[in-house]
Amino acid sequence: MSDTPVDPRTLRVSDAEREHVVGLLQKAIGQGLITLDEFTTRTDTALAAKTRGELNAVLVDLPGMVHQETTSPAHRQPVELRATMSVLKRTGRWSVPASLVVRNRMGSTDLDFTEARIDHAEVQVELDVAGGSVELLLPDGASVDADQVEVNMGSVKNKIGGDRSGRPHFVLSGSMRAGSLKIRRPTYIRIGALVIRFPWKISWDRE
Repeated sequence: MSDTPVDPRTLRVSDAEREHVVGLLQKAIGQGLITLDEFTTRTDTALAAKTRGELNAVLVDLPGMVHQETTSPAHRQPVELRATMSVLKRTGRWSVPASLVVRNRMGSTDLDFTEARIDHAEVQVELDVAGGSVELLLPDGASVDADQVEVNMGSVKNKIGGDRSGRPHFVLSGSMRAGSLKIRRPTYIRIGALVIRFPWKISWDRE
């Protein structure tokens, strides 16, 4: 057996470590260190990383953003999305962490998961909403549990239904205070090769 010490950068990383780094990248957005496009690119790299060297590469130019190279998995930290009297949207090919916190103050948060990259069987979404609106657009086959959401002078409209066997499965918790939550799937109209999606999106069926 070789006595050569193992380079920590070559050690394999766990899902928890990857998600921890995604949380650090989210903090970097809040501090203005990176743009949303950079966040998406670096998140894709982090989620695909196999070694600690590959994982730390997305943080190397961010001051104060360091993933500790320990032998134990990093604690999973939720990614926070904040909207204060503003509009926050996530759509297209964005990377969804296993745990999200939505903090909304008199704002609007629209999360479109239909084309997102979701590498988890279950996604935890904690709501902290006061006087704002949240809309979740889920992909076909997904299921949701919104029974843990506390509603005070607000509303929850779940158009997905009570089936909880779908994947990915979204588990919602937290509180809605004088706010509204809508959970639904998109609807489609086909006219020949033209496919119209509501919410509004047009595509062509090339088959």
